[in-house]
Amino acid sequence: MPFAKLPAPPYYVVCFSSARTDGDNGYGEMAEAMEELAREQPGFLGVESVRGSDGFGITNAYWSDEDSIRAWKRNVDHLAAQKQGRAEWYRHYEVRVARVERAYGHSKAEG
Repeated sequence: MPFAKLPAPPYYVVCFSSARTDGDNGYGEMAEAMEELAREQPGFLGVESVRGSDGFGITNAYWSDEDSIRAWKRNVDHLAAQKQGRAEWYRHYEVRVARVERAYGHSKAEG
């Protein structure tokens, strides 16, 4: 899974942790559509997402500012996906929004 290429802080992250229901039920297609739509939104910086075989997943969506996050939350297509998610795809989820003040990493050289 590729890492998001992000600017120097500060920026914001929306951390979405979820436990899925059984079966796909159109989830994969909707997740791809929502990522494509998010990429078109002003202030979107990138996304990183993983899901384990037990259905637990974490998606971090990065945004330039809180207004961009609020606008995404109000997007009509995103609202419809949220409603369907509560009805069909998630047993439980948590959303956390934070301002990233510092960021650093490490890469091991290949070969």
